Amino acid sequence: MQTHLNQARPYALGLFRIVVGLLFTSHGAASLFGILGGTMGGGSIPVGTWPGWYAAVIQFVGGILVMLGFGTRTAALICSGSMAYAYFKVHQPEALFPLQNGGEPSAIFCWTFLLLVFTGPGALAVDRLFGRDDTAHDGERTSEQAPPVTV
Repeated sequence: MQTHLNQARPYALGLFRIVVGLLFTSHGAASLFGILGGTMGGGSIPVGTWPGWYAAVIQFVGGILVMLGFGTRTAALICSGSMAYAYFKVHQPEALFPLQNGGEPSAIFCWTFLLLVFTGPGALAVDRLFGRDDTAHDGERTSEQAPPVTV
């Protein structure tokens, strides 16, 4: 059973990345274009408004890049950082815990993208077409990864 799960790992990670990227893109599209429910007022954020408009651009463009698996690690790092900023600048001053301050989506997206920085895109990624992904298939090590530690 574990062998089958290990063989499916790159595909599960790829599907995870695609869904997370789609959800993040949807947030950006709602804020930028007023679609999918739009912002709180039902419209879009005015161009150049700090920090909302810039955050929406990162959500839209970064989400598309992550969803496609193109420059995944870099895009995920920028997306994670923007969500950390959103959490600590917007939500955390309201209350300590995400459940109290409405920052759960920011916190979850932040940690999700940080995970993708370390795991890479998984299967079904544009990065793999250009040989840009350094993660190995089926749990094998690449020459760039450190050997296992023995004690």
